Amino acid sequence: QVQLTESGGGLVQAGGSLRLSCAPSRSIFSGNDMGWYRQAPGTQRELVAAIIRGVSTSYADSVKGRFTISTDMAKNTVYLQMNSLKPEDTAVYYCNFRDWTGDYWGQGTQVTVAA
Repeated sequence: QVQLTESGGGLVQAGGSLRLSCAPSRSIFSGNDMGWYRQAPGTQRELVAAIIRGVSTSYADSVKGRFTISTDMAKNTVYLQMNSLKPEDTAVYYCNFRDWTGDYWGQGTQVTVAA
């Protein structure tokens, strides 16, 4: 089992910024994928951003140019920098760790963007 500790959510005004952090209990390495997903009330969980095999990144069209996913290997932490936030970014954000043993999820952190 992999435990994921998330932090950084909160309430922010539209146009503001937040940075989410996720620290897995297992070391991040090139063989696994890390990602951030979000789920708003009444919607399905969707991919926001991901780092694939530690090399390539992928973003939802709705966040391209505003969000950046990154990894600090020394701190074993993955970040999601969110800039120019919009009310439609309001959701619970979940960290995801995926390797050969399975798919693991954080408990979620609430992000609320006020208009």
